Order: sequence, then C-alpha cells, then structure tokens
Amino acid sequence: MSQVEAIKAEAETGPTPEAERKRGWVGYLLLLPGALWLAVFFVVPLFSLVSTSLYDPAGSLETGYQMTGYVANYTTVLEDYSEQFIRSMVYAGLATLICIVLGYPLAYAIAFKAGRWKNLMLVAVIAPFFTSFLIRTISWQLLLADQGWIVETLKFLHILGPDGHLLATPVAVVTGITYNFLPFMVLPLYASLEKIDPRLMEAGADLYASPFTTFRKITLPLSMPGLVGGTLLTFIPAAGDYINAQLLGNTQTQMVGNVIQKLFDGGSYPEAAALSVTLMVVIVVMVLLYVRRAGTEDLL
Repeated sequence: MSQVEAIKAEAETGPTPEAERKRGWVGYLLLLPGALWLAVFFVVPLFSLVSTSLYDPAGSLETGYQMTGYVANYTTVLEDYSEQFIRSMVYAGLATLICIVLGYPLAYAIAFKAGRWKNLMLVAVIAPFFTSFLIRTISWQLLLADQGWIVETLKFLHILGPDGHLLATPVAVVTGITYNFLPFMVLPLYASLEKIDPRLMEAGADLYASPFTTFRKITLPLSMPGLVGGTLLTFIPAAGDYINAQLLGNTQTQMVGNVIQKLFDGGSYPEAAALSVTLMVVIVVMVLLYVRRAGTEDLL
C-alpha cells in the first residue's frame, strides 16, 4: 500500500492504535525542549531560592550558611521591610491604573480610528523598547530635573511652588514606572480591541444605545481579556522593579526590589531569598484573585 493510499485509509477508518501511539510520542518529544528549559531556568532556581530562604541567618559568606529550616526568616523580613513591601504594591497599583487610563484610549484609537496610520502608531508604541530600560529611566532624570522644562512649566503655572521639585519624589518614581511599562498595557488591549467586529458597535447604535452604553455593554466586556492581560503584564514587573526607585527616587521611596538588591549585595542571602519568595507568593495570590474576580479564568 502506497503512502497516499495509507493516508486515505486512515482518513476513512480513523487512525490505527500504532499511529495514535506514535503521535503521542511525537507530542511529548516536541514538549521536551520547553520542559527542559523550564526545569533548568525556572524550577531549579526556584527550588534554590526557597531553600536559601530557610538557611540560618547566623551564617556568613565566609563561614557559610546552614540549612536549618529557619522559617523565622519570613516573619523577620515582613516585620523589618513591611513599609517597602506595601509601598511597592501601592506604586505598582498606581502605575497600573495610570497605564489603563492612558493606554485604553490609545489602544482604542489605534484599533478603530488610526486607519492608514495604524502601523506607524504601533511602531511608536514599541519604539521605546529599541532603547535600554536603564537609559530610558536616566532620561527621566533629565526631564524631571529642577531646571528642566517640566518643572519650570509647572512653576510658571503655579502648580509647583518656587522651591518645588519632582525628582526624588514618589511622583517621579510612579511616572518612570508608568512610562516604562505602558507598552505592556497598550499592546494586549490593542490585540483584544482589534478582534472586535465594528458591526457590533454599529448594532448598538442602531438600537439607540448611547456611545457610553455601547462601550460599557459591548466594547469593554469584549476587551476584558486584553485589559486583564495588560494589567498583569504591567503590575507584576512593576511590583518588583527597583531601577525607577533607585534612579528617580530617594531613601524614602525605596521599593521591595531595592531592599532585595541591597540584602543580596550585603550577603544576607536568607533574608533576601525570604523576601523574594514572599513577594512572589503575594503576587501569585493577587493575580489569582484578580483573574477570578474579572471572570477571565481562561487566561490561566
């Protein structure tokens, strides 16, 4: 039997048990590279991080650390760094809300109003990624400097006082986080909005629904996967960010990422690992609750 005849026979009678087993093995083989990658670069480091968080903090880099199952590391870091932890959640939440306010209209305009300028506007959204994250953040130091045009304009409008400043303030940190992660909000929103059939909104107008009602009943629900995805892609890295707080803030605006960096640099590995695991667990729990509340469990 030729190969063509075998294919026709399989199409008529269904795959044989041998063919099904072969396809099953092929599927597992295709999954193998990705599984190995996750095992080496995610599972193993995660196991190492959790193990390190249970070391006895009485050790040092010179004498080494002992695995004693010291769970008190978690209570210690929560007591000592709860302020920075809460500040990280607040800054990340504010930046995410601002990204929604700025990103949704932009994504909507690109999806439905841009016309032949759509590709150009998408390139403009992605263009910041052509520059290093660090350089983009340093650029905000120049923009928000006391002698910069932004501060001078705000002083001219009497929004800032004569001695007012923006750099080394929470405003500067949240601004930097918002700018750096705004594309992560816009692109998922655009992907969801672009899939919406415009005839659905036209039908809403034909049924005498106001533009706001059409948006609330049609556009917003259909774009929820993009909104939830953009929120997660913005909030999760923002909560662990430390570059913006380091370059645009001061000692009173330090986030949990800055604390983790300093603990690791200082050799306090158990405390740094415990704080990292705590941050990861809190974010995972928040994500699960948020996705469940948003009614988009299929994203997971």
